[in-house]
Amino acid sequence: MLTETLIVGGGLAGLSLAAHLEAKGQTYLVLDARKRFGGRIRSDEIDRERFDLGPAWFWPGQPRIAALIDQLGLEKFEQYATGDLTFEDERGNVQRGQGFASMQGSYRLKGGLGRLISSLQRRLPETNLKLASKVVALDARADHIMATTQNGENLKARRVVLALPPRLAAEQIAFSPPLSEAAVSAMSDIATWMAGQAKAVAVYDDPFWRNSGLSGDAMSRVGPMVEIHDASPEATGPYALFGFIGVRPDDRKDEKRLRSAVIAQLARLFGPRAAEPKALLIKDWAFDPLTATALDLQPQYAHPRYGLPEAMTDLWDNRLLFGGTEVASQFGGYLEGALEASENVLHKILQEAQVDA
Repeated sequence: MLTETLIVGGGLAGLSLAAHLEAKGQTYLVLDARKRFGGRIRSDEIDRERFDLGPAWFWPGQPRIAALIDQLGLEKFEQYATGDLTFEDERGNVQRGQGFASMQGSYRLKGGLGRLISSLQRRLPETNLKLASKVVALDARADHIMATTQNGENLKARRVVLALPPRLAAEQIAFSPPLSEAAVSAMSDIATWMAGQAKAVAVYDDPFWRNSGLSGDAMSRVGPMVEIHDASPEATGPYALFGFIGVRPDDRKDEKRLRSAVIAQLARLFGPRAAEPKALLIKDWAFDPLTATALDLQPQYAHPRYGLPEAMTDLWDNRLLFGGTEVASQFGGYLEGALEASENVLHKILQEAQVDA
């Protein structure tokens, strides 16, 4: 059976593209290598509340994510930012009131960003979605592309959209005929957003830091977390503190040691009550083979320059397209960028349909 569009990657970009195609009456199939949809969006549940271990925020001035949330009937709320910031200098001295809450003015989604994925997923027919289906080969033929999965399944499509990090595609998919050296080089040069990061969420029954006049925001030059924010739900508990772990991937392989260091740091910054979370969630994306490659283990000190390089266009007579957040020119690396990229791919698909008609 031939499908019009095979979407490789069931994160926000892939599922939003699928929703667009569903609305246009186009045939499509979404494949994801994981046993869940969402890609780098992951929300874990503690006491009926969900906490984000991937992306957590979006901002005013991002129209696509705002429109999608409204369309799906979901609700946003402003990041908690009331109170003092805590700062830990390189000698371990802890100070309060140094600066402002860096995420003030940003938004979070009620119930976690995982609700965005589950809500999109419910709008799509189950027959159009396949999990645990890692694509390992793409073979361009005269009238279709044959995709082969790790399970040995062969699927035919008129076109293929790679809605996953280009570096992953370059490393994990065999292309026949081979892509040009320029295309492969361009794919490998695009840093995968968030791939080298590790994140920690400490969950508590009450927001004791708020009661002490602290916002939950903290900056540290000691670590292991370099940046911390309040990650609590809008109105009720459990409550949480969320931290970006700043030590290099090779220095955080020992998870038991890392957990002890995270707890010790929380206690230094927020007092002894912080040393006893009811749960400590840690996700190291650098060691997730469906997110990061060896190239992604190098630290990023600034937001990469994203967009779609010319070498990655017009591949296989425009039948091989890229549609993940890293190829979005305006909001690359953000949730908004995933939606921007899927919108751009949709435009190309519809243009082609008009030409064929």
